[in-house]
Amino acid sequence: MPTYGNFPDSVGKIFLAKCATAGCHNAASYQNAAELELDTWEHLFNGSIYGAAVVPYSTLYSTMLYYINAYDTVADQYVSDPGHMPAPLSLSEYTTIKNWIASGAPDQNGNIPFATNPTTREEVCITVQGSDLLAVIDAKSKQVMRYIPIGDANDLSPHDVAISGDGKYAYVPFLNGNYVQKIDLVADAVISNVNLEAVSGAGNDDGGWSIIKLSPLDTAFIVSGWIQNGCLIGVNTASMQINPHLSIDAATGGTASFPLPHGIENNAAFDTFYATLGNSVTKYSFANHHLYQKIIPASGQPHQIQMTPDHSKYFVTCPDPNSPTTNSVRVYDTHTDTLIKVITVGLLPQEMDISPSMGYLFVACMEDASNPLPNAHGSVYVINYNTLDTVKVIYGDFYQPHDMTVDEQDGLVYIPSRNANPNGPAPHHTIGGKRPGWYSVYNLNTLLPVDAKRYYLPVDPYSAATRF
Repeated sequence: MPTYGNFPDSVGKIFLAKCATAGCHNAASYQNAAELELDTWEHLFNGSIYGAAVVPYSTLYSTMLYYINAYDTVADQYVSDPGHMPAPLSLSEYTTIKNWIASGAPDQNGNIPFATNPTTREEVCITVQGSDLLAVIDAKSKQVMRYIPIGDANDLSPHDVAISGDGKYAYVPFLNGNYVQKIDLVADAVISNVNLEAVSGAGNDDGGWSIIKLSPLDTAFIVSGWIQNGCLIGVNTASMQINPHLSIDAATGGTASFPLPHGIENNAAFDTFYATLGNSVTKYSFANHHLYQKIIPASGQPHQIQMTPDHSKYFVTCPDPNSPTTNSVRVYDTHTDTLIKVITVGLLPQEMDISPSMGYLFVACMEDASNPLPNAHGSVYVINYNTLDTVKVIYGDFYQPHDMTVDEQDGLVYIPSRNANPNGPAPHHTIGGKRPGWYSVYNLNTLLPVDAKRYYLPVDPYSAATRF
């Protein structure tokens, strides 16, 4: 029979005696205590109005530790306001909880949270660009379940993330560096990488690797190299070796052909690619190595490209920071590359995602100042990709939303807010010594928030993808 709320005895004694007490984090009072319930191990991992309070193995990013540490000798998580406890925890009690989290935060029988069904668990992954992490979210609870450290001293700022169809692997390129890493989503660990420096000609830390696209059977990916020597580099996923037949690099005239590529999209056969280059979109065929005529938008600099599921149309975000009225999504016919429609959206449209079940295109407008909510900034436009009508403009609890991901299985949309601007909302506490961002969760059918929570993440959550 569980004792001490199914926590290990040493931890449960602290929680039940000093936290899950009258007026605080017990069943009767938790809704007025940031909705954090600490009377059982299971309730803890429902999180609070700020998301996950404890992330297994991640002491630096478990926000609970910032609320209970009153000891400046533990500098990485010292705060001047240790929660609202009548008396601070002793240093020994604080250390007991910290060590428990470092060991995975197990229950009294040694079970680690979110460790069941690792091959089939539905998850959402978000790159945390300012902290060099991959946040892994459990789709059922909507809570962060793991933080996977990625990159190294020379490879910083994880930019995009792509997940294989079987859910086994995630692939992440780095804006500052020369690597793409392969992450095992069953083991929650980096298992391989590919160094793109030699083939791209980019100097150390200057690759600007931006957007990654997986082939239909996940046998290869192509990544865009934005900063130097305009490149599209193909890599075989099994070996993590460069595939020269799927690459435009310095050796094949990449600088002249593809200056500053960022957004990329592919056809169904994965042999023809579109790339955003400066003020144009360029189409390139790997089948015959043919560079097509550039497709030039009328205004703004094209940023990202999104193909419809049937590959009949593609959408291009065209941000124009100098003209708030000309930011748009431009729609093109895939067969003729002719413009179909220009859809006006909010300031600085960035990344997009598709919901096939609803026929929706979601567009993150990162600097939309029209958001009427207090201390909010940015919007998400919802466009019917069949009729090309704007279904709704979501003005949510956002601050600089850059991307989103659709979870079709659970009927949800996850929208990260970067909160990178110093004028953005200040948190109750920093995370890892830095101002955090957060993600919001929306119902795919109603386009309304599923709750009023800010699910906090470390600094600058950037790009998102859904597993399964």
